[in-house]
Amino acid sequence: MTAVLDRPTRRTDPAPEDPSRAHALGLALLLVGTGVLYLWDLSINRYANDFYTAAIQAGSQSWKAWFFGSSDAANSITVDKPPLSLWIPGLAVRLFGLNSWAVLVPQALMGVATVAIVYAIGRRLAGPSAGLLAGLVMAVTPVMVVVSRFDNPDALLVLLLTAAAWATVRILDDGRLRWAVLAGGLLGLAFLTKQLQALVVVPAMAIAFLVFAAAPVRRRILTLVAALGALVVGAGWWVLAVEVWPASSRPYIGGTQHNSIIELTVGYNGLGRVTGDESSGIGGAPGGGAGHFSAMFGGHTGPLRMFSPAVGGQVAWLIPAALILGVLAIVLRGRASRTGPERASLVFAGLWLVTTAALLSSMAGIFHPYYTLAFAPPIAILVGVGSIRGWQARRRPWVRATLIATVVVTAVVAVVFLRRTPQFAGWLSWAIVIAAALAVLAVLVDVLRPTRLVAVAGLSTVLVVALAGPVAYSLDTVATPRVGGLVSAGPRVGSGFGFDPTEGRTGTARSQAFPIPGGQAALQAARRAFTGEAPPRAVVDLLGQDAGRHRWVAASVSSLSAAGYQLATGRPVMPVGGFAGSDPSPTLAQFQADVAAGRIHWFIGGFAGFGGRAADRPSTQITQWVTTHFTPRTVDGVTLYDLTGRR
Repeated sequence: MTAVLDRPTRRTDPAPEDPSRAHALGLALLLVGTGVLYLWDLSINRYANDFYTAAIQAGSQSWKAWFFGSSDAANSITVDKPPLSLWIPGLAVRLFGLNSWAVLVPQALMGVATVAIVYAIGRRLAGPSAGLLAGLVMAVTPVMVVVSRFDNPDALLVLLLTAAAWATVRILDDGRLRWAVLAGGLLGLAFLTKQLQALVVVPAMAIAFLVFAAAPVRRRILTLVAALGALVVGAGWWVLAVEVWPASSRPYIGGTQHNSIIELTVGYNGLGRVTGDESSGIGGAPGGGAGHFSAMFGGHTGPLRMFSPAVGGQVAWLIPAALILGVLAIVLRGRASRTGPERASLVFAGLWLVTTAALLSSMAGIFHPYYTLAFAPPIAILVGVGSIRGWQARRRPWVRATLIATVVVTAVVAVVFLRRTPQFAGWLSWAIVIAAALAVLAVLVDVLRPTRLVAVAGLSTVLVVALAGPVAYSLDTVATPRVGGLVSAGPRVGSGFGFDPTEGRTGTARSQAFPIPGGQAALQAARRAFTGEAPPRAVVDLLGQDAGRHRWVAASVSSLSAAGYQLATGRPVMPVGGFAGSDPSPTLAQFQADVAAGRIHWFIGGFAGFGGRAADRPSTQITQWVTTHFTPRTVDGVTLYDLTGRR
């Protein structure tokens, strides 16, 4: 059967032009320029997201912590994601020590690799010019820039999804089984990065192959079954290892209420993100509504969410252009064979964009604007291929009108986005308007008196219209430190996105913010948790005393609070309750046993996690027990409890 499935099929689209020296030079400039953009002054981001960096540090100190993705080297609890994105930087830190370059350079290189794969897809579909344009669009997309300079899992996720897309384009071209197996295996690895978010692209892949592949229906179905098998193997080996590993000898699975990786997959990182019915984490915090927190992080749900102030500048500059140019390129294939790989791949990219954007727009659970990186590759591919195919057919009046409309719509979107930040590059919106007018004029003149000069001028002005806004946002992203858990690209929009230390609130607007309970001490702790602010030196020095005599130098509610102290001391700090402080790990009895055995030295007070101090939370019970039985000590504004001696 393998021989039958792996039989190549004949390509029905015309082969793209061979790359010239100029295109090879263009590719080199694209990749080198992308590397410079992503690596420039990378250390200004310090440890970026302390939550993940603490787990990376733990993995560099303990192989068990590395395998499971533990928040601390003493393996009390894992982060709320599978560990694949932590493995590569974990090895880098083990080799080069804990510093921002060791943590973040792997992310930047992943970003460069993603741009290279987008180029390869565009080149395969419509030639090297399309590849270069697609790669350039991908490289300067603001959300791509910020994630490639950050240690969230999304850089690896988009690399794996783009590689799987490349394999899909190959199987749509020649039908070989190996490409289906490769795509499935890559999606399995993507699952070990962000679980069900990785599978959003699967319907688009399956539909494109079932409809357009040049093979009998039976063979198409068998090929998809093989791809599914590779996906299950690629993801299932680690899930199976966690399930069969005795719970008593592994860390608690963060983000769950029952210490189950299956629960994490289906709930907190699965359907809970869509419905808002999450059993753990911010969305499930007592007293908070799913829509409340969803709006806090990324605007309200609905069809215009991708163009909202919190999200639009991250990725949406070229969404209308991608849809228009994608349809244009598909229509230009005319009556070509159903099995033509270019049209099939364009349909796949369009479905990838539309289905992912629709899902993110409807998510009622936790939503961050950087999630939109998942559909940045199809935007780049559609723009790259559609622009080249449209330009090649620009002599047709309807094509010319479509190109002009695309320029105008793109300019309008850019001006709307830039006017949301009048304090940022206020002149740029006027420059884009002028460039759009010149681009339209150049297209019209090119029809009447086509010359190389007019063509170059037209293409140059179109590039200004399309990329001036994203480039400005990207340069601002590179020039400004990006730290903490609420990262976004470009300038602050409206009331800002992140933590407001003056009012103790987070969110995209004051009306959507939520208060931090617990007074000034809790406010200070929350600010450090959200912004990545280093803990006071005096506290770090105190925690370091007799550190070698204890498994954990301290415990603190929420991984967000514990991470900063762990990074500063280089020693495990127990994150009570996991990321949000709402996970039942440890229980009060377990915590008391650890204290009695001398395994924990200090308890750091202040931050209560998300949702306040609900009475049924183990983290609340632990806090109340500590404050009742141990004497508080304030050091540089931080309240500490020495757990080695009672009152």
